[in-house]
Amino acid sequence: MPSFDITSKADPQTLDNAINVAKKEILNRFDFRDSKSEVELNKKDLVISIVTEHDMRLTAIVDAIHSRMIKQGLDPRCLDESKPHYPSGMVIKKEIKIRQGIEKETSKKILKDIKDSKIKVTAQVMDDIIRVSSKSINDLQAVIALCRKGDYEVPLQFINMK
Repeated sequence: MPSFDITSKADPQTLDNAINVAKKEILNRFDFRDSKSEVELNKKDLVISIVTEHDMRLTAIVDAIHSRMIKQGLDPRCLDESKPHYPSGMVIKKEIKIRQGIEKETSKKILKDIKDSKIKVTAQVMDDIIRVSSKSINDLQAVIALCRKGDYEVPLQFINMK
């Protein structure tokens, strides 16, 4: 029985490349001369730590990271920027988490949209992925098209098509 998985994961190596290129880009900018700005990627916890002097530089760094991610083929929606920045002495710190997997609310929304479309498939949640199976590959492709049209606030990948 044909099936595929819906997931939301960012490739850590591509993300690391995007962060390193963004760091180089920031260090070479004129408005960042003599600044104490730092950008670090914790590969284990998948957290980007930004330290800089003020809000303007913080937004410039985040914009540089977003543009580099787009150029590397990563979707910037995988960054969880909901946590606000906080002052720490003379600098501002911000931590941006990288989302891995589909959250419960988003998976419920995806399952509801699949069931409402009345395509003859079975979809089930397995931890942070959704497995969709059907007798017809055309039905699976219709589900992929449906999920691509939907706005779920996370980038979706369709893997393990069997």
